Amino acid sequence: MVNFFKHQKRPAPLSGTGEAHGKSILIGEHAVVYGAPAIAFPLHDLKVKATVTGSAASHIDSEVFSGAITIAPERLRPPLAAMHEAAGRFGLDPDRLHLRVNSPIPVERGLGSSAAVSTAIVRAVADAAGQKLTDSERFALVQHAEQVAHGTSSGLDAHAVAADTALRFRSGTPTPLRSKVPVTLVIADTGNPGKTSIAVGGVRQLRENHPRFVNGLIDKLASLTDGAERALLLGTLPDLGQILTEAHFTLDELGVSSPDLNALSKAAREAGALGAKMTGGGLGGCIIALSPNAEAATEIAERVSAAGAARTWVSTLEQNV
Repeated sequence: MVNFFKHQKRPAPLSGTGEAHGKSILIGEHAVVYGAPAIAFPLHDLKVKATVTGSAASHIDSEVFSGAITIAPERLRPPLAAMHEAAGRFGLDPDRLHLRVNSPIPVERGLGSSAAVSTAIVRAVADAAGQKLTDSERFALVQHAEQVAHGTSSGLDAHAVAADTALRFRSGTPTPLRSKVPVTLVIADTGNPGKTSIAVGGVRQLRENHPRFVNGLIDKLASLTDGAERALLLGTLPDLGQILTEAHFTLDELGVSSPDLNALSKAAREAGALGAKMTGGGLGGCIIALSPNAEAATEIAERVSAAGAARTWVSTLEQNV
């Protein structure tokens, strides 16, 4: 656990920068709540950048809000909490920092927006202070912000938005995964925010009423996650695609998909995706579609846009075997 002791405060250096990236749940969402594994995928092409400079008063410039930090909206409270904790940790005065944030990641879409912005800010503050930031320090600072945002947090987002590889995540512990081939995902936004708390509560209630049914689906998702890990290691993308599609249908049985998620997933498969599924909490948010290669991703993105996606992104995770 990080000791957030305060050094003697000193004027901030001219500038510090930090970056992070988005994330998606490749497979295992909802089942991970009940002890099953999940696989998180870093979205390196969705980059967040934060810059911290010294200032006479605290100020923030971002797509969400520009103005004094003291009157920033509630939705910015988690990343600003990360900034305050990091500033205290590294001896800077948070009331004399100017923060600029550039993030392409939409909020409430299951893509790790909050954790990515907090990570970029923490790294920028450390850079401004001329301090090296260890992985454990970064995680603790970002996890603090995630707990401000969500009350409790598994830690998955805080790990994944800084990861170089896919991560297997189970019972709070991340394990890096290997992939024999590059993996290109098309991410498509329904345009509607996800409703994670409602979806999680719905699964919990369904499990209380029909434990055998829900436990069977959770076991199936756990088995599919193991299969996805094997497919990554072997580089068998068609197998991975089939697994992702089956996971989507299983999540739909759990009641956490939605008509727009189903429609975009179907459109992606009809456009040539090897598989497609909802990602994150569900009842809105995004889908991910596995492209056969980077070249085919453009066509898939165009087709899901025509089918109603509000926006799309393409992100490739390079092989690491």
